[in-house]
Amino acid sequence: MKTTYTPSGTCSTRIDVDVENGVINDVRFTGGCNGNLQGVSVLAKGRDAREVIALLKGVRCGSKNTSCPDQLARAMEHALAQTGQSV
Repeated sequence: MKTTYTPSGTCSTRIDVDVENGVINDVRFTGGCNGNLQGVSVLAKGRDAREVIALLKGVRCGSKNTSCPDQLARAMEHALAQTGQSV
């Protein structure tokens, strides 16, 4: 299932995710630190969304209360919720 998430409190402005049967097929960020977010996306692909949520939720960027990785975790929660799966 492909879905779009609008992050809050980060430099990235959009996260497009594709999740099937709880596994991440693709992640694409718009905005943010391109090289870092490409790396995060590559590392997330092929992993169980719940595993990525557990690893990235709560990661902070400097003095901010969130980060692009944290927002990816929230996007995964959103995607799972849309498919009726629990987090």
